[in-house]
Amino acid sequence: MALPGSRETARRERVISRPSRLLRMLTLVLVAIPAWAQPPADNPPRSQDPRLSEAVDSSNAVVLSYANRPITRLRARVLADMPADRARVTISIIDQLVGNNIAGPVTSRDVAGVQIIRVADRDVLTLVEADVESLEGQTLERKATEAAAALSLALGEAVELQAPGRLLRATLAVVVATLLFLAAVLLLSRLRNRFRRAIAARTASLLSKIVPGGGSRDPALIVLRFVRAVVTLGALTVTAMFVYWWLTFSLRQFPYTRPWGETLRTQVLRLLATVGADTVAAVPGIVVVLIIFSVTRLLVQVSNGFFANVERGRTEVAWAAPETAAATRRLVAILLWLFAVVVSYPYVPGSGSEAFKGVSVFVGLVLSLGSSGVVNQLMSGLTLTYARALKVGDFVRLGEAEGIVTGLNMLSVKLRTFQGEEVTVPNAVVVGLVTTNYTRLAATEASYLASTVTIGYDTPWRQVRGLLLLAAERTEGIRRDPPPMVVKDALEDFYVRYRLLVCLEDPAARVIARDRLHASILDAFNEFGVQIMSPNYEADPEGRKVVPRDHWFAAPAAPSDSRRS
Repeated sequence: MALPGSRETARRERVISRPSRLLRMLTLVLVAIPAWAQPPADNPPRSQDPRLSEAVDSSNAVVLSYANRPITRLRARVLADMPADRARVTISIIDQLVGNNIAGPVTSRDVAGVQIIRVADRDVLTLVEADVESLEGQTLERKATEAAAALSLALGEAVELQAPGRLLRATLAVVVATLLFLAAVLLLSRLRNRFRRAIAARTASLLSKIVPGGGSRDPALIVLRFVRAVVTLGALTVTAMFVYWWLTFSLRQFPYTRPWGETLRTQVLRLLATVGADTVAAVPGIVVVLIIFSVTRLLVQVSNGFFANVERGRTEVAWAAPETAAATRRLVAILLWLFAVVVSYPYVPGSGSEAFKGVSVFVGLVLSLGSSGVVNQLMSGLTLTYARALKVGDFVRLGEAEGIVTGLNMLSVKLRTFQGEEVTVPNAVVVGLVTTNYTRLAATEASYLASTVTIGYDTPWRQVRGLLLLAAERTEGIRRDPPPMVVKDALEDFYVRYRLLVCLEDPAARVIARDRLHASILDAFNEFGVQIMSPNYEADPEGRKVVPRDHWFAAPAAPSDSRRS
C-alpha cells in the first residue's frame, strides 16, 4: 500500500532504484545459473551453488528485526555478504521506505529457487535455501511467507510511531490502566487484612470450643500461622496476575513495545518451565545436601553433649579440661560445619555456574584482604583459652585494667571494674600483657593482698610489725588462717620499707579489702603515735606528725565512717 506522496518523489525513487534493481537482478541470475544449467527432471532440486551462497555457523547468524519486531533469521552468506551485512542493507532500504511513507504492500515471489520480498516496487530482502532451518522442517516458501507477514506488521507499526495522536491515546490508556491496577492492589490488600482478622477470630472461636478452659495456645498459633500463610500466598498470586495483565496491556499499547507484550505470556511460561525443570534436576543434589547437613547436625549435637558433660565435670578425659571444654565445643562445631560445606558444595544447584564462581572468588578475596586481623585475634583467643590463664568470674589484672572477667570471647576479653566500667581488651593485646589472676589459687591455696608502708629508722621495727598485725586483725574480709605476715622488704637510705601480707576471704572484693586495710593501718599508727612519713633528711620535725585520737572524726567525718570502712 503506497501512502500519499508526490508523483515527482515516486518518479525520482524509481529512477534512483534502477541501478540497484539491475545489480540485484544480475546477482539473481548468477545465483540461478546452476539451476538453469541442470538437465530437466521431474522434481528439479532447488539449491544454489555453494560458491554463491552457503550456510554460516550459528555464531554469525543474525535475527533481522525492525521497529523491535523480529522479521526472520538470516544464516546464509550470499556472494561476499554475511548475514549481518544483508540485515544492515535491508534495514537501510526499509528506513528509506518508511521515510517516504511507503508501508506496503509486502509481497514475496520465487525467482529460480530464490525468494525475493518486495515492499511496493522495492526489493528489500532475498532469502536463499541456506537460510532455511531444515532441522525444524521449514521450507523456503514458508519462511518467505512468514517474513513478509512480519515485515508488513513491522512497517505498519513503524508508520504508527510517527502518529502523535495514536501515541497520545496509548499513553492515556496506560495511565487509566495504571490507576485501575493500583486501585485493585489497594482493594486486595484491604480485603486480605480483613479476611485474616476474620479467619483469626473464627479459628480462636473454634479452638476455644475444642480446648475448653483456655488450654494451650500452641495449636491455635500453629493453625493461625498456617491460615495467614495461605491467605498471604493467595493474595500474592492474585497480585502477580494483576501485574501480568497490566504489563501486557501497557506494552501492547505502543508499537515499539508491542512485540514484548505479545510474547510476554510465552516468556513467562518458558521461564516457569525452565525454573520447574531446573528445580526437578536439582532435587537429587538438594537431597544429598540435606543428608550431609542432617548428619553433620547430629554429629554437632553429640559433640556438644560430650563437651557439655566435660564442662560440668560429669565426664573426665585427659585431653580436655573443664575450663577449655566450651571453646573446644565451639571449635569442633565450626570444623564440622566447614567440612559439611566443603563436601556438599559440588551438590549445591548452580555451584558450577559462572555467577557462583564469581561470588566464590569475591568472598575469597574479601577474606584474604580483611581477615588477617581477625585471624590474629582468633588465634590469640585460642591461646588464652588453652593456656587457661583466666576464665569468666576470675578477678584479674591485665596491664593497668583490674576487674572481674565477664566475657572471654573469640576476639576480646571483657572486664567489669570496681568503678562499674566495662573494659574490652583485644585478645592479641592480652597475649602480650602480663596477666595476674587473683582468683585461680584462692580455692586451693590463698589469695594474698599486699600493702606497703615506709617508716623512719627512729621507730622500732617490732612496734611497726605489731601495729601492722593489729590493723590486719581489725580489718573485715581478711582470713585468720593463714595468719597475716609482715616482711621488711628493704632498708632504704632514709626509711625501712615494710610490707603487710594478708589472705583475703573473697578475692573479688580485693578493692574493698584494700580500702579497709589501709583505714585500719592509719587508725592504728595514729592511735599509738607513730607517724607514717618517710623523711628525706634536711632536718627532723619538732614533733611527731600524727593525728590525735580526739581528731579522728573531725568534721565532716562521723563515728559511723569507721564502721563503713
